Amino acid sequence: MRFLRRRADQTPPPQITLVDREGCHLCEQAALVVARVAQAQGADWSRVDVDSSRDLLHKYADLVPVVLVDGREVSHWTVTDEALTSAIVRSRRSRRS
Repeated sequence: MRFLRRRADQTPPPQITLVDREGCHLCEQAALVVARVAQAQGADWSRVDVDSSRDLLHKYADLVPVVLVDGREVSHWTVTDEALTSAIVRSRRSRRS
């Protein structure tokens, strides 16, 4: 019996989402961290304005910036390179299992 293993490069990269708002200085700081870590880890990232969706506003209004990895909250208010990198690594591991 032959087992096929999926190569790591065939797994889509984790998706990082930064939920932020215009004029938020903490959001700008978080964006710098997210951009740096995403590039280093080969992950995709995007920004979503919390005020663009009633659901986001209800959930995250007082918590921005909020960083999500594959839809799971990693941090709010502040994010560190280490915390985000750990979340990306955990996401990759869970995708492979």
